[in-house]
Amino acid sequence: MSDFDEADIRAMRREGDLRSFLRDQLRAGRARRDTPSAPPPAPLPPGHRPGTWPTGISPPGPPVQRHPPSAWATALDEYREWLNTADHPDRLDSGQICGCTACTPNNPEENR
Repeated sequence: MSDFDEADIRAMRREGDLRSFLRDQLRAGRARRDTPSAPPPAPLPPGHRPGTWPTGISPPGPPVQRHPPSAWATALDEYREWLNTADHPDRLDSGQICGCTACTPNNPEENR
């Protein structure tokens, strides 16, 4: 903090400057401690209710589906048909069991 040795302190005591020096050190330390570190938070807008959406605004709705459920079912049936007609060695392997909707046939008897 400072480069004073004992001789400097003795000289300051003789001249009466030691007390003023120490008081200045205390004032500087208090000024650093007492200054606010961050500004206070901004006031909330009028009518603010914590945890709610602002007035006149609503949360987003569910996404719009581009394809109807029947189109998905048709595509799944076509995919199952392609799996059955194409050469898929993993489908013929009895140890390979896939439980996903696409690989599982609609007819439970075909699943055996």
